[in-house]
Amino acid sequence: MSDQKRLYIGLGSNVGNRFSFLQSAIDSIHCEVGSVIKISSCYETPAIGFKGDAFINTCIEVRTCFSAELALSKLLHIEEQHGRKRYDDGQYHARTIDLDILFFNEDIIENKILSVPHPRLDQRRFVLQPLNEIAPELVHPVQNKTISTLLECTKDNSTIKKQKETLRNPIERFDFSSYNFIAIEGNIGAGKSSLTQMMAEDFNAKSIFERFADNPFLPKFYEDSERYAFTLEMSFLADRYQQISDDLSQLDLFKDFIIADYDVFKSLIFSKITLQEDEFLLYRKLFYQVYKDIKRPDLYVYLHQNIEKLQKNIKKRGRDYERNLESTYLNKIHMGYLDFIKNNPTFKVKIIDISDRDFIENRHDYLWLLEQIQG
Repeated sequence: MSDQKRLYIGLGSNVGNRFSFLQSAIDSIHCEVGSVIKISSCYETPAIGFKGDAFINTCIEVRTCFSAELALSKLLHIEEQHGRKRYDDGQYHARTIDLDILFFNEDIIENKILSVPHPRLDQRRFVLQPLNEIAPELVHPVQNKTISTLLECTKDNSTIKKQKETLRNPIERFDFSSYNFIAIEGNIGAGKSSLTQMMAEDFNAKSIFERFADNPFLPKFYEDSERYAFTLEMSFLADRYQQISDDLSQLDLFKDFIIADYDVFKSLIFSKITLQEDEFLLYRKLFYQVYKDIKRPDLYVYLHQNIEKLQKNIKKRGRDYERNLESTYLNKIHMGYLDFIKNNPTFKVKIIDISDRDFIENRHDYLWLLEQIQG
């Protein structure tokens, strides 16, 4: 799954259409750095250290998979794209956009290019006021004080005026709340769990992850498939049925929908490959007795990944019991999914080819994938 960090950024502009520059910068951050989670109100403050038009300032919270240094590099590039000019005269100047990393998780970073937490944020009301809106309980890891406490104690008495204009969160162009239950499916190594986690975090969804790691028969199956196949498939079926039934029956008033990294029908797909014919016929009878009582997903998303890419992903995640998976086995699984989709026309299914995409490491690919799911 993706390793996400919380990044807090201060934004300011005092040139031209200041709100337009801020909105454009937020859109770029969303595309290049990570998902924008929260946006504060905008505040107007006078220019400090030089004569110029007043600044419009805001703060945002971002979820990113990048390091602080890489995030900074991307922010500097966004500044450059928005016409930010830097001078080496040691003086303050007007700027179309100013992007500052305020906090990165709870990290304390001090090197030649980056100082986190921002060394002067406790002296700047134009930072503390908007930051207090979105993260009042955030604790400064050096001063060991919350943002709300820092705001109360700051000696900065600068004039600050809240604006009526608000900035739009780019994630709002996606809306999956019309679905009650979305299932993300795909072959082994396609990225089902990562996408489920990313979407659950971005769209306030309750997530369900398959508990395959807890199955004691899985490593045994990969060592002796004929002996443990039936036991494995029965244990998976029982666990999947129990998990989906329990989670779907527990209404979460604070979540917009449910998203799972599997659909229970995968039990029949895998069992057809792993079991002997007589075992499969018995298993199929048992399966349909269980399956008839399970809620079907409102949207079934199948991530298609070519076999070569699947094997690279499997090798990368380094699970010992998967190291000897053959391409013929992965291809049988893929054909099993396609056969299921073909024979269940009542399902709302979206087959999305991600063979040339890396939605975990590449923000553009992730946003493209969201468009395909929503479209």
